[in-house]
Amino acid sequence: QVQLVESGGGLVQAGGSLRLSCAASVRDFSSYYMAWFRQAPGKEREFVSCISWTGVNIYYADSVKGRFTISRDNAKNTVYLQMNSLKPEDTAVYYCAAARAVTKLPPDRTTLYDYWGQGTQVTVSS
Repeated sequence: QVQLVESGGGLVQAGGSLRLSCAASVRDFSSYYMAWFRQAPGKEREFVSCISWTGVNIYYADSVKGRFTISRDNAKNTVYLQMNSLKPEDTAVYYCAAARAVTKLPPDRTTLYDYWGQGTQVTVSS
């Protein structure tokens, strides 16, 4: 069983930055593909970014490319999402997800992930 706990969300003005963290309670964290998704009120959960087991392969949604950066520290069992130049449309609950195996590249579908965190709220004011 994998438990994921997100942190770092909050309220920020447009143009500001936040850094989300996701701590995983699992022994073999480096065996999991990690991702961030987000869900705004009334909308479906959407892919934001993901990172492969060793961090070699990274993917971003077009809407965040150039503004968000995903990274992971396998020694700390943690994945991060650095969010810069935030926009009001980035407002959502952000979820961390883990997958041991992926069958599609990029792995940008919720159905590919086995474990999910409880989410952290990010609110960007205009």
